[in-house]
Amino acid sequence: MTTPAPAPQADEQILEVNNIEVIYDHVILVLKGVSLSVPRGGITALLGANGAGKTTTLKAISNLLHAERGEVTKGSILFGGAEVQNLSPNDLVRRGCIQVMEGRHCFGHLSVEDNLLTGAFTRRDGQAAIREDLDLVYTYFPRLKERRNSQAGYTSGGEQQMTAIGRALMSRPKMILLDEPSMGLAPQLVEEIFEIVRKLNEEQGVSFLLAEQNTNVALRYAKYGYILESGRVVLDGEARALRENEDVKEFYLGVGGEGRRSFRNVKHYKRRKRWLS
Repeated sequence: MTTPAPAPQADEQILEVNNIEVIYDHVILVLKGVSLSVPRGGITALLGANGAGKTTTLKAISNLLHAERGEVTKGSILFGGAEVQNLSPNDLVRRGCIQVMEGRHCFGHLSVEDNLLTGAFTRRDGQAAIREDLDLVYTYFPRLKERRNSQAGYTSGGEQQMTAIGRALMSRPKMILLDEPSMGLAPQLVEEIFEIVRKLNEEQGVSFLLAEQNTNVALRYAKYGYILESGRVVLDGEARALRENEDVKEFYLGVGGEGRRSFRNVKHYKRRKRWLS
């Protein structure tokens, strides 16, 4: 395992995950000493194959594990400098951290606009402020304005993903945990979604932790990345350095020094993973 890169100063970090372990049903160890940090105003990628522990990490941060009989048994999670692992999910949303779930999970029987308005449920600053933020969401997602009265369940996958992100924005977040935003979307839509993420980060100052299997696109938009394997962080570094890392290029980007490789050669795959030796 590589030595972790020096972390930013505490006042620069909006999120700090310190050596957490997650257990399901009191017996199944899923995360094993995971540590990561997200700088305030940054985009950080959490990478790895299906089953590596990305979604569990996000749910540990957003306190959604209990619904699946999971719990953080060791370590600490700090958001804005305060420990939050014992807060309820809605308390965390009020503090400014919200998760956009894998698979979008829109309310299919509600209109797009009603879905967006559910994101403001925890707010107490009045209808005028909520309407102003709704207009802001439509600025970033003009397609949603066109479909505002359509039932969300009858919109496209890309429009549902936009709705899910827009709904999160309605809570006025400081940070969004974005789980597999590219799943099931055409490449052109993936680029469109990530461009909007970049604009929200640059123009609104929203921090992002992106859990993604699409390593290529995630590392183009993130500034820093962590790679998970079997519930452990096995590699981390600046996004540009990870893109140039030969092992990452071969096993996650699909291109090595001798061209495109196959994952079927398991023995070769394990032997070349130098970070596990």
